[in-house]
Amino acid sequence: MFGAGLAVIAGILISLQNVFNARVSEKTGPWATTTLVLGLGLVCSLPVFYGVEQRSLFEFGDVNPIYLFSGVFGVGIVFFLMRGVTLIGPAYAISIALISQIVIAFVINTGGWFGFEASSLSWQKLTGIALLIGGVLLYKLEKPKENKREAAVEKERLRA
Repeated sequence: MFGAGLAVIAGILISLQNVFNARVSEKTGPWATTTLVLGLGLVCSLPVFYGVEQRSLFEFGDVNPIYLFSGVFGVGIVFFLMRGVTLIGPAYAISIALISQIVIAFVINTGGWFGFEASSLSWQKLTGIALLIGGVLLYKLEKPKENKREAAVEKERLRA
């Protein structure tokens, strides 16, 4: 249950971060925002790391070196999701990102990749993913409400 609570908090923070990033990006640009976000994250996490871990930052033990490049994914996550939120809105962009995460996690879990124990493929899991995708498509079918001012200007233009 504790793990589920942590995941809920992460979901809330990811959504807020992407909305905030999109707003900052409007003023500074996407790459400046990405650099600012990740740089500020580094500045905030270093004191916590040294206060909690009580060891060197560069003690990796026997970690596969390729896993150390996961920080590069962070650059892509911040940049691409921020741009998606700006272009198609927070709910739609984050829903698509969530489905992508679930599908990739499902493939990793089912295939037993990256040292995880393989899990079985079931129709329930596939149905769940299909329902998620269907829900996002259904959400997108909603007709956007027309801006009243834009409608009035268009109506005036047609009269002239």
